Amino acid sequence: MNPHDWQGLPTPQRHWATAAIWLALTMAVLDGAIANVALPVIARDIHAAPASAVWVVNAYQLVIAVLLLPLAALGEVWGYAKVFRAGLALFVAASAGCMLSHSLTELTAARAIQGVGAAGIMSLNGALVRLTFPHARLGRVIGLNAMVISINAVLGPTIASLILSLGNWPWLFAINLPIGAASLLVGWTSLPENKPSRDPFDFVSALLNIATFGLLVIGADTLTRTSDHLLGVVLLGGAALCGAVLAHRSLGQTRPLVPIDLLRGKLFLLSVMTSIASFAAQALVFVALPFYFEGAMHRSQVETGLLMTPWPAAVGLAAPLAGRLADKYSAGILGSIGLGLLCAGLVALILMPTDAASFDIAWRMALCGVGFGFFQAPNNRVLLASTPLNRSAAAGGMLATSRLTGQTLGATLTAIIFTFWAEGEVKSLMLAALFSAGAMAISLSRLDVKVNRAPRSSV
Repeated sequence: MNPHDWQGLPTPQRHWATAAIWLALTMAVLDGAIANVALPVIARDIHAAPASAVWVVNAYQLVIAVLLLPLAALGEVWGYAKVFRAGLALFVAASAGCMLSHSLTELTAARAIQGVGAAGIMSLNGALVRLTFPHARLGRVIGLNAMVISINAVLGPTIASLILSLGNWPWLFAINLPIGAASLLVGWTSLPENKPSRDPFDFVSALLNIATFGLLVIGADTLTRTSDHLLGVVLLGGAALCGAVLAHRSLGQTRPLVPIDLLRGKLFLLSVMTSIASFAAQALVFVALPFYFEGAMHRSQVETGLLMTPWPAAVGLAAPLAGRLADKYSAGILGSIGLGLLCAGLVALILMPTDAASFDIAWRMALCGVGFGFFQAPNNRVLLASTPLNRSAAAGGMLATSRLTGQTLGATLTAIIFTFWAEGEVKSLMLAALFSAGAMAISLSRLDVKVNRAPRSSV
């Protein structure tokens, strides 16, 4: 069947599957936001030094980074729904483990297991959405997905504060239990099934991928957060070597774990590059701005949190509209408009006086959010829709990996700027504006790419 002819699941199964996917996304996004906010409280309660307590967050993020592509590949071998449900069940079980933890070691281990479950959810989310809905409505649903993520990103800190005001930190993880159980119950029979690949799972490529991304993340952290710069460079060199071996191994495979077969398509490659550059810009801003608000503008922590909110809130408003338009118009056009707005918002933030009123800050942040939302939904749609149906998991895994790669790059560059230059906040915003302008240029170049109907493939 040609992907353009795909009609998705029948109703009401389609609605139940959507509910299961969105409940799982809600849980994963809330958990990340809640854990970040509550980290000082957790560190104090379990008597852990702040530098060590950071691993409660780092272990979770590191495991997700190294497992996105392997679990996407496993989904093609075992079935998307099976791996998604397994990841969901593991996430819920690990949440119970977090609740019962009494030491930093126990909590970090439980968070790492949670990361395995989250990678299973995130790597197969895009593929399941693609099989659930007709091709003609894919952009609309991807826009709604972005809205669900944005709403929970906005609500996360508030929910964390509310829970901590009523009880102790283990209850932060208890919220995952009912949400995860509901997602499992609803999705047990409703999620779409695909025809598993006959190719065996490539364990060697999986290990090389884990080594590549693991060394990359740890090396970047070592280079920017410690004084042992030589070790950081060595780890990054090891990541490059493992990545080169993995790429060479993938060249001769028909369904490689790292989807080089998809990256040979110019539209897919340009969309991945656009995603990496855009998320790097976002990470540069999100790491640098809180320091700027509290340092240069003398705002309190509460005010800083509120001033950061217009960005994700605006993404949630803009993404559904952009998704609907993406079903009719080119991602090159829509994405470029969004990235142009993002760049304009960043320039407005750079030129903003340090005594600016809260409203003047908020509209600039909202402009950035509208631009980012207008780019994100069309770009995600083309990343999924430009590939064969039986490579949907690989496309979804690459979508998530490009987002994480961009975020890691942006955070690393911010740390480097803060280390070697004064007024690093403003310089980070300038670099973010350059990244967004570069992403807009890449997005515009997609207008010259002739869009062919994707190859026929089985589901």
